[in-house]
Amino acid sequence: MPRMDNCKDFLSWVDPDTSLNIFKCLDDPADLARVSCVSRSWRGFVVANGLSKQLCLRISCLSPVAMDCIDKAISASSTDNFPQESIVNTLEERDNIAGRFSYWSSSGQSNPNVPETLTYQLASQICVITEINIQPFQAHFQMGSPIYSAKSVRFKMGHLKASLDDLTDAFVWTYTSPEFPMAQENRLQKFKLPEPVLCIGGILQIELLERVQSQEMDGLLYICISHVQALGIQLSPAFSVDILGPSGMFVLKRDRMANCQPPEPSENESGAALTLADRDFQQIVTILRGHVMGVGAMDGWEEEEYEVDEDNAF
Repeated sequence: MPRMDNCKDFLSWVDPDTSLNIFKCLDDPADLARVSCVSRSWRGFVVANGLSKQLCLRISCLSPVAMDCIDKAISASSTDNFPQESIVNTLEERDNIAGRFSYWSSSGQSNPNVPETLTYQLASQICVITEINIQPFQAHFQMGSPIYSAKSVRFKMGHLKASLDDLTDAFVWTYTSPEFPMAQENRLQKFKLPEPVLCIGGILQIELLERVQSQEMDGLLYICISHVQALGIQLSPAFSVDILGPSGMFVLKRDRMANCQPPEPSENESGAALTLADRDFQQIVTILRGHVMGVGAMDGWEEEEYEVDEDNAF
């Protein structure tokens, strides 16, 4: 049996392209973290070739598996009959629950150009959203079963203002989508964003533009929605952000209790492992700036450093 001290790192025996293909077979960030702790040469190879970036991008933005990222409803610009026709009903996939219709309805307007907004909180303060789906409500209990869709829709993403001195608008929008036409059809209509959008702050607003359908009973125009989804990926659930003032600067926080950390490093590996979480997150945001919309508007992001408070420092 050969002596262990005669063993050599396979990176010194295999050409770089072959080594890169081997490392790219790793599809779990935890495995890549462990590989980075094996030796200085392995860690250097991972960093030099941007493998953490590539893996996170592949998982977050290119994954075919997306989930509904909406956590709860915040507010609607108007509601016809509260709470029976509340925005909360749009989180329920069924449009009929125990024999009762489930939908949100705006107040009636004579002017078709009066818009409506639905505002939601996402499940994570850091999400990549790829698609938003909306189902208009069809009122089968009315003559002719009218569908109360909007003519078009637009989406905004952003965060709460650090100061609520100005109560006219509590949000800062860092991304606004193009307008999408809506069909007068009772189905879940899918609106795929031009590019995945990184939402830092976890606020989504749906703008419903132009009314189409009037109600026979009062002749006023309404918009009614039965269900809303925001499909995407929640990035780094162990992280949260605090927005600092109107500048858009934010503090990145890590939840040390979150169950998504790499194994405890050994004594001689601690230097590499302790910086893994913050380095990888920084790389995620840096690489997403080239592939995902809505990142550049966060003017406070510094590529080489960012603020953390002492209680939550890495």
